[in-house]
Order: sequence, then structure tokens, then C-alpha cells
Amino acid sequence: MPKNREPGILTRRQFVAASALGGAVIAIGCSPGKQGNWEFLSEDQARTLAAICDQIIPADDFPSASQAGVLNYIDRQLIRHFRGHQDDYRNGLEQAQTMSRKRFGQDLELLTQQQQFEIVSDLSAQDRTFFELVRSHTMEGYYGSPRHGGNRDAVSWRMLGLPEPPPLGRSQYDLGKGPA
Repeated sequence: MPKNREPGILTRRQFVAASALGGAVIAIGCSPGKQGNWEFLSEDQARTLAAICDQIIPADDFPSASQAGVLNYIDRQLIRHFRGHQDDYRNGLEQAQTMSRKRFGQDLELLTQQQQFEIVSDLSAQDRTFFELVRSHTMEGYYGSPRHGGNRDAVSWRMLGLPEPPPLGRSQYDLGKGPA
């Protein structure tokens, strides 16, 4: 490094490194797929979906669908296996909000449980395909393997009195005694 360089002047190497770092920060910060805490859903869509899913599996002695991580499951799958349903979710969630605002003057997640039930019931009658899609995905997320983002802490398995299965690839073994 030359000794006669003015303070604050970058070398070519420092400039290239800073440019690359800046580009990476911009790429991460402006990624179109990542929206807040969600990979596909916007925050508004997530709140609407939570209200719908919690009408399908409400909380009782065990957590509701959203409390059990069903939204995480659906959100992850919408950028993977459910990619073909992205428009269905966008349109269906917007339809649910439109119905809620038209009927009660508020977003779905702000309504009482009874009002939410009425909107979700109407949604199931008006757009049966979307409702069945969400119902199916809600059940998958609630009762499926926690490794896919839902069934947080294996809550549904505990609710059903099922033991958590052993790690993948170990089901044919008694973990304490070796091969079966």
C-alpha cells in the first residue's frame, strides 16, 4: 500500500469489495419473494389467512391452526409445491377481505369470531374451490410433519395421543436396541 495515499481514498480492491457488498445488500433487501416474515404472503394476506385457518381449526384445549404454524406451512409451500396455487391464494384472500369490508366494514381479522365464521361460511359457498384448497392445506399443515413448517411442537400429534415418530430413516429400528 503506498504511503502517500490521502486518507479516505479507497484502493481499487476496497472499491470492488464495497461495491460487491452493496450489491448483495440491495439484492437481499429488495428480493421480491420475501415480504416481512413471509416468503410468499404479505402481512395483510397472512392476517386474512390466519382468520380463515382459525375458523377451520379453532383453538380449544389445543392451539388453533395459526398458533400451530399452519401459516408457515402454507407460506413455504406456496413458493415450492403449491406454486401453482399462488394466484388462487391472492384472489381468494382478496375476495375474503372484500366480503368482510362490504358486510361488516372491517378487515376479516378484526371481526368477532362469529362475524369471521359468517364470512368464511359465505366464502365456502361462493368460492368452494378456494375454500377447499385452504381447508386441505390447513389440515396438512396442522396434522403433517413439523419439519414442513406446521404442526409446531407436534401439537396435533400430542392432541391425538400419538408419539412423535423417530427421525427420518430410523422408523425401522428400535432406537435403543438397533435393527428390528
